[in-house]
Amino acid sequence: MIKKAKLIVLIFSLFLVLLSPALVQAQAGLTILNSSAKAGFPSRLDFNISAQSNVNITDIRLCYTVDRASFAQVTTEGYVAFTPSTTVNASWTLEMVKIGGLPPGSTVKYWWRVKDASGKGIETTPAQVQYDDLRYSWRSLSDGKITIYWYNGDNSFAKELMSAAQQALTRLAQSTGASPEKTVKLYIYASQQDLLGAMVYPQEWTGGVTFTRYPIMAIGIPPSNIIWGETAVAHELTHLVIGQMTLNPYNALPTWLDEGLAMYNEGLLSPEYTTLLARAIAGNSLISVQSLSSSFSAYTDEAVLSYAESYSLVEFLISSYGQKKMLELLNTFKQGSSYDGALKTVYGFDMAGLDSLWRGYVTKQYRSAELLSPALVTAGL
Repeated sequence: MIKKAKLIVLIFSLFLVLLSPALVQAQAGLTILNSSAKAGFPSRLDFNISAQSNVNITDIRLCYTVDRASFAQVTTEGYVAFTPSTTVNASWTLEMVKIGGLPPGSTVKYWWRVKDASGKGIETTPAQVQYDDLRYSWRSLSDGKITIYWYNGDNSFAKELMSAAQQALTRLAQSTGASPEKTVKLYIYASQQDLLGAMVYPQEWTGGVTFTRYPIMAIGIPPSNIIWGETAVAHELTHLVIGQMTLNPYNALPTWLDEGLAMYNEGLLSPEYTTLLARAIAGNSLISVQSLSSSFSAYTDEAVLSYAESYSLVEFLISSYGQKKMLELLNTFKQGSSYDGALKTVYGFDMAGLDSLWRGYVTKQYRSAELLSPALVTAGL
């Protein structure tokens, strides 16, 4: 019985040699001398390789994957240009302008495929490189599933932001039942200008950005503006957590729900928002729920009103139907449901029904709070 087992192993080994001779022979004649990667944040990621063979090396390719949540394993292959030779030093650069950039702290896994003129080939063991923003000397603070990185301000600055983040998570869990699925990295840049300098295609109004699939956030917060910073942390953290739990390949959340939850988790609306909301109610010029499901207006007043209404819509759903229904709504959206379909499944009404019910709610709310003054109503503002 033992002799038979040895014979089977020997036959199987010979079969492997016949099936893939290039892989076996590559260990003897084709050698990788060195492999490395270096981040040139935020514009590039450089990969370098040195290889040697008994005959000319004719083909080198870099393969890489980015560590992020996805619905399919995606491997990108880059062809390396070089002059064939028995000893080759070659490089390949991932230009961020071609892919839209990567967030600080993201991870890239890479490996090489090399062939020579005899047909021998070798594939290196995958290695990882951290795409870090090395322009600054970062410090870090961790608590639970949140790690904050910052380089300007003392320890108390980071602790205040961490406290704001933890409080935001507590509020979010109480109102929606949502919580982080993975550890969140939060990069605090010392100013908006520094933040914009970390992005490939920045918008001049950007104060914070969320990379849900990584999961990473970056916000520009000077120590002198800590109060605004705490609000920004709560807002962006809500986007990230909700984005994690509802990620699906079929449909995104309606904008009013995504932004409304982030606004709601910040706390009470500021006068800037309540004033515009009161004026819209008084002037019968509220934006419909259907319109709020897509991107908000670029005009300031309309955009502010859109955020205010989104807050109010979320407030209406949570206060009227509770946390369990909101959690059910988010889980339904995770299945890729349509906007009307998710609302009907959970609440029994579609977007038009929500629009009607919410208008009655918000009008009564603002009238009872005496926010609709006779002057506003008369002026139609």
